[in-house]
Amino acid sequence: MLDATFVVSNAHKIPQGGWFPLLVGSVALTLMLSWRRGREVALARREADAIPLQTFIDELSGPHPPLRVPGTAIYFTTRQDVVPAALSLNLKHNGVVHQNLMFLRIATARVPKVTDSDRLSAKELAPGLEQVEMRFGFAQKPDVPAALAAHSAELGPNVAQASFFLGREVPVPSLHPDVPLWQEKLYAFMTRNAVRAPDYFLIPPARVVELGTKVEM
Repeated sequence: MLDATFVVSNAHKIPQGGWFPLLVGSVALTLMLSWRRGREVALARREADAIPLQTFIDELSGPHPPLRVPGTAIYFTTRQDVVPAALSLNLKHNGVVHQNLMFLRIATARVPKVTDSDRLSAKELAPGLEQVEMRFGFAQKPDVPAALAAHSAELGPNVAQASFFLGREVPVPSLHPDVPLWQEKLYAFMTRNAVRAPDYFLIPPARVVELGTKVEM
């Protein structure tokens, strides 16, 4: 009610230049809502065929497990109940998984800074498979390699040479779209110009493997 009263009392200023901040705010709001909706649709489409985590764990110890190769692989994930999309793609195309796997989830806390002692929590799901959550404050740079190195005593020395596997979604038109055409094009434009995950998390390019897939919007 207070905001509405303020706007109405200043409505006479809109034709004299007040329209400009309203226009800027409307454009910013449209971009944010389009990005949010696009991410929701892209993640839902990407994870529609996701492998349940427990199914994958059972396969590792089953009669016909996937071929394990030496090394440590870190897969970023947003959910803790399914296999990361990048791992599913790697398993589908290459038919192998690394000897040591880490499913890493990055969370932003609602505080400016998170101390090193509260940075990380880890849980072993199976031999050679670990689920890790890493927390950063909203005023901190999410330096993932430095945080992993600082906790090498908990995670093992191999994390310093681990490879990071990331999925990269390319939005494409769908015959049954979940978003309007204009919003789809806007989201695709923002996706092409968004900061890449390796750059955002300060991961050296030489340690990054990106697996791309097309996602119908």
